[in-house]
Amino acid sequence: MSRATVELPPATRVFLTRPHTATLRPDGTPHVTPVRFTFDPVTGLARVTTRAGARKARNVAAGGPTARVALCQADGFRWVTLEGRAIVTDGPAGLAEAIRRYTVRYRAAPPTPPDLVVVEIAVDRVLSLNL
Repeated sequence: MSRATVELPPATRVFLTRPHTATLRPDGTPHVTPVRFTFDPVTGLARVTTRAGARKARNVAAGGPTARVALCQADGFRWVTLEGRAIVTDGPAGLAEAIRRYTVRYRAAPPTPPDLVVVEIAVDRVLSLNL
């Protein structure tokens, strides 16, 4: 999965560091659920920690290398949507980085069930309003 710097206006970068809740929509399914996520504008990578058996992880895994997802963070009339290709990974380095970033953003460590995985999204499209 290639990673490239994603150019974002400063206000959008700041908005994506706040501890808001977002939605994840695996492409082609009606499943939408609030999730917490992190975003690294240097690599263009968004991360969602979850259980391997969770619907969102299973949908991404079933989609294979073309799986697309969208994360949307809203605050009143301000919002940003991050779209891109997603994979599910459980490598120790990826899990550690996802937990570290989550803890920084949300000021507490995420739940760590035994089947913890990371949905990694290579963001290739950003939409926003009032940012």
